[in-house]
Amino acid sequence: MLDETIITRAILNRWKQKLEEALDLDLAIAGGGPSGLVAGYFLAREGKRVALFEKRLSLGGGVWGGGMMMNEVVVQDEGRELLEELGVRSMPFEEGYHTLDSTYLVCSLVTRAIEAGLSIFNLVTAEDVVLHDGRVSGLVLNWGAVEQLQWPIDPLTIRSRFVLDATGHPATVVSSLCRKNGIELTTATGGMIGEMPMAAEDGERHAVENTREAYPGLYVSGMAANATFGGYRMGPVFGGMLLSGRKAAAEISSAL
Repeated sequence: MLDETIITRAILNRWKQKLEEALDLDLAIAGGGPSGLVAGYFLAREGKRVALFEKRLSLGGGVWGGGMMMNEVVVQDEGRELLEELGVRSMPFEEGYHTLDSTYLVCSLVTRAIEAGLSIFNLVTAEDVVLHDGRVSGLVLNWGAVEQLQWPIDPLTIRSRFVLDATGHPATVVSSLCRKNGIELTTATGGMIGEMPMAAEDGERHAVENTREAYPGLYVSGMAANATFGGYRMGPVFGGMLLSGRKAAAEISSAL
């Protein structure tokens, strides 16, 4: 016979254990979109201590909705090759274009990342960074619902050797760092440059090119990289997001 209190105790104990193991990380990832999941997969596969924090109930960022709520997405040849490496199937459409079901893509990326050893915390938001001696050295965490409701609830913190902002268009970690500390990331403007209009080819390229360390200890990937350093948006083509995550993982692995 099932005991309701044992069920509750199982959840409390296991979640507490998972959080305690994430208090001191090699990499803390803010945002559960494709670039964050791919970066988490590759670094966890190397045996690094990695955890991902997503403020929403579900992971996957904007992938779920495909194009205008039609749940198919596109990847180019380079994105398809990375998906094949992950064991994720796609279908050829025309030369250089491949499609796959958006829900299948998200579920596959999440499964591969968890199986590689990535710890995932949904409904938890990174509301700020920990800054020591001019270097990002952790994340300030709160419940996603607390942020949405704007309740005055004090957060908790974790330590991490590096942080990856994979929060998509808002680039919330970089934005918070710039706003609260008066930090300028470029010589031309204060703070972030900002995202540019739609240009799929350029946007895909920029997502990878802009994936790099934005501030000591803080890397950016995906659309957060384009929002930080200036790059076009690309719509429901996601090869650049996947490749951005892989590049972030490679650079952070080298730094570690």
